[in-house]
Amino acid sequence: LLIFLQSFSTFHSTPAMSGQGERYNVFPSRMTQTQMKLRLKAAKKGHSLLKKKADALSLRFRSILKKIIETKTLMGEVMREAAFSLAEANFKAGDFSHSIVQNVKSANVKVRASKENVAGVQLPIFTSINDGSSGYELTGLSRGGQEIQRSKATWDKAVELLVQLASLQTSFVTLDETIKTTNRRVNAIEHVIIPRIERTLAYIASELDEREREEFYRLKKIQEKKKEAKDRKIAKEKADNLVAAMESATIIDAEVDDPDMLF
Repeated sequence: LLIFLQSFSTFHSTPAMSGQGERYNVFPSRMTQTQMKLRLKAAKKGHSLLKKKADALSLRFRSILKKIIETKTLMGEVMREAAFSLAEANFKAGDFSHSIVQNVKSANVKVRASKENVAGVQLPIFTSINDGSSGYELTGLSRGGQEIQRSKATWDKAVELLVQLASLQTSFVTLDETIKTTNRRVNAIEHVIIPRIERTLAYIASELDEREREEFYRLKKIQEKKKEAKDRKIAKEKADNLVAAMESATIIDAEVDDPDMLF
């Protein structure tokens, strides 16, 4: 599709006026007419494909928007529950943040990035990976261990939702830009390229018809000139024959009128 659009931008990009609007500046001939018909067919096919692509992207766009709304609603509830569980753990176990920071060596939750192909558009997909290890298993043995584990599970769920929400919003922005670009291309083909090709074809057809009428008139005039020349030739031949016949008749009459001479 990109090659198709580039071919239209490089082929006779200088427009010419044709009374009803812009057209491509081409020489009217049968070959050009055939080429423009092929380009019109390709433009309509490209418009159909881009329209289907835009519809598919819009369907996925609405689906992602619905998921974003649901995820954000769930995110609010999970974050509220996580904040309450952290406050409860701090109340029962005291401030245990220092021991956790000292025991953690590496992150146990990682994000893996991948891509999903939707109608030719690569959408980024983020997935959270939890290796199951923890550097603070012994935290809260003296008191508040159950609340700490509950808070940990709640915050793990919150992190997973955050990664899911980031994936959805990134795909949402990518789809939004792609849909705008695709719609601009669809509108350009529908309202600019196709009408311009149709006006060019109408111009070529009118020029070819005018040439045919001129050729017909020229051939008609040639036939009339030939007929006139033939008629003049026939009339001249008749006149010459008539003059010759009159001269022969005059000579014969003169011979008849001459008296006989005696010697």
